Amino acid sequence: MRDASELATLLKQIEGRGYKAYKQISGPWRFSDFTLHVDHVQGDPFADPTRLRLKLPADFVALPDSAYRTRARALGTAAFLARAFARAARGVSGSGTGKSGELRMEDPGQTVLLQTAVLMSEHGDLEARFTVGLPAQGRRTLGRQASGLLTTRVPELVRSALIAAAHDTGEVEAHAATNEDADALRSQLGDQGLVAFVADGSLLPRRSGIDDRPLQSDNVVAFRSPESLRVELELPNAGVVSGMGVPPGVTLIVGGGFNGKSTLLRAIQSGVYNHRPGDGRERVVSRRDAVKVRAEDRRSVSGVDISSFIDGLPFGQDTKRFATENASGSTSQAAAIVEALEAGTRLLLVDEDTSATNFMIRDRRMQQLVPKEGEPITPFVDRVQELYERRGVSCVLVLGGSGDYLDVADTVIRMTDYAPWDVTEEAKAVATRIPTGRATERKQPLSTFSLRHVQPRSVDASKGRRAAYVRVPDDRTLLFGAETIDLGGVEQIASRAQMRAIGQGLVLLAARVLEGRTTEAGIPAAPDVASALDAVEILLKQDGLDVLEPRKVGNLAEFRRFELAAALNRLRTLKVE
Repeated sequence: MRDASELATLLKQIEGRGYKAYKQISGPWRFSDFTLHVDHVQGDPFADPTRLRLKLPADFVALPDSAYRTRARALGTAAFLARAFARAARGVSGSGTGKSGELRMEDPGQTVLLQTAVLMSEHGDLEARFTVGLPAQGRRTLGRQASGLLTTRVPELVRSALIAAAHDTGEVEAHAATNEDADALRSQLGDQGLVAFVADGSLLPRRSGIDDRPLQSDNVVAFRSPESLRVELELPNAGVVSGMGVPPGVTLIVGGGFNGKSTLLRAIQSGVYNHRPGDGRERVVSRRDAVKVRAEDRRSVSGVDISSFIDGLPFGQDTKRFATENASGSTSQAAAIVEALEAGTRLLLVDEDTSATNFMIRDRRMQQLVPKEGEPITPFVDRVQELYERRGVSCVLVLGGSGDYLDVADTVIRMTDYAPWDVTEEAKAVATRIPTGRATERKQPLSTFSLRHVQPRSVDASKGRRAAYVRVPDDRTLLFGAETIDLGGVEQIASRAQMRAIGQGLVLLAARVLEGRTTEAGIPAAPDVASALDAVEILLKQDGLDVLEPRKVGNLAEFRRFELAAALNRLRTLKVE
């Protein structure tokens, strides 16, 4: 293996040559304390940047075994180191053509997920993946600048971000312990008879709709549970913590506008992931299978049985195998619920602000004006309790304008000035004292929802000469082959890295599951949608995120089956049987 001094010499020798001379640096390079792997060299200054990997042995990293003795601790530590490296790398820049000198690592942000930017082994070894724009003037190499970047600046970044000596030991421990505690909290939900937990002292508001960091303001109110809903759970590191337990069944979050209803729901929907220390939601957890559903006008729907919610459409349109290129608010929300059930959710999250009004409720007056015979929609209010009783699917709903839901609620939480109050008994009294007079519009029990089988050729990632083309141009768009998938309505996607992984997950789904090209145990031939999602999870568990992209990239993050299903269901070429 060539060493760092040879790399420096080579780069200086190719100073001023054509840009492709950089191809000579491909391969591994031995430094004094680690190995640098140049996996891919960009073809020109404007192409995708050069991909690099660092392999650091445990004795050099020198982190205490407490930083990685469990998987949860290792993930917390790896995310912390990735943030530190990404932050330090942002200060690196160079002069020249294109992205000359730009060094970048994927920043995990506020969530803690398995990701490929920094990977930590069970023995404490590290692998760090990042990119660099090799310096150029026009299309000529700036070899001396590249030498300084790779043989001086990169080792400096390693020592300032990736080893124990660069960090306060207490800070490393906090990230490892916080992640372990979050896993422990979530693992106790079932035994405690809860679907979610919000710890006392949590800070729920975010800076903005595009900035997931905690809001910094003197007006931020720390969360405090109502006494009647307070539970205490014991964590391996923090000890006993108290907070609000959300029970199964139908839970309403009510209150006046701007009092924190949606803020609480967003914290619960984000609780499917762990969060870094200082996020404010470190001890807010929900069931891993919680799914936020909403109306999405104009999305496509393929072969979904929405007949439990919508039946008898004009012109005899089939709602047992409903398909459209341009769904309405109500049909899209009905489809989203059925698709989430198909993927295996046991907790639905709904906010009236992002719901179709006619899907959520028809009050008594409207029932009188438009008889049921002329209304194909069975409102969600007439199905939500049935979902729990027959399917074991709980629901948390934010409501501010419809008191009809008080008749079907098991728990009612009122938000006042960002403080929660348990008003369940008061709500029941109101429902008894002031009956709505509306009649249920549920004529048939919930459908069993027939299985859908995806036609393999309808999931095509190819584009031109490329067998698989996946790109993420912004926070809401996934380019998949020749198609554009709009994921703006899938609110639980945490990052672009997760979106890239979802795109590659669709490639994996098409190539190794739907086409039956895999022989792994437990993966069925010609699977239905739920079984296909199972198969992808099996492959990911066996081979990790690199099964999605064999080139060992550093910009992928773990995803849930529900977001993969959401992307599949929004692919406009999708055809099912």
